[in-house]
Amino acid sequence: MKSLVKILIKKKLKISFAESCTGGLLASSITSISGASKIFNLGLVTYSNQAKIKFLKVNKDIIKKYGSVSHECCLEMVNNLSKISKADINVSITGIAGPKGGTNQKPVGLVYIGVKKGNKTQINKCFFKNKQRSSIQKATVKKALGLILKVTK
Repeated sequence: MKSLVKILIKKKLKISFAESCTGGLLASSITSISGASKIFNLGLVTYSNQAKIKFLKVNKDIIKKYGSVSHECCLEMVNNLSKISKADINVSITGIAGPKGGTNQKPVGLVYIGVKKGNKTQINKCFFKNKQRSSIQKATVKKALGLILKVTK
């Protein structure tokens, strides 16, 4: 974490997050590091579909057709976040942290992490097998931090 903040400071890169199932844990992990104010721009917790639609301008038809836990929703979240935040790196997270809410098609532990840097966007579909809510949230943050580290190199 500290190394990531140092890299972002050194490269003068600003970062912003739009989180759903992690509820601000990613933003908290970054802002707990001294010096984060130099690189951290914005963190939105758009937990409900209404918040995704209202604040991130996710098209309600995307949520209706694919669901809020989908590649399409995650992509829309990260693209629209980048327009709002004007940060160099934008990250979106949407998933099912459980222990309830999963289905056969979308089981507990399914998480999408979107990372956008410049005009390059990647959506990562992850599946965390540990069914404990806090474990899924922590694993998602760890994975997101790793993905951010990759795009800063």
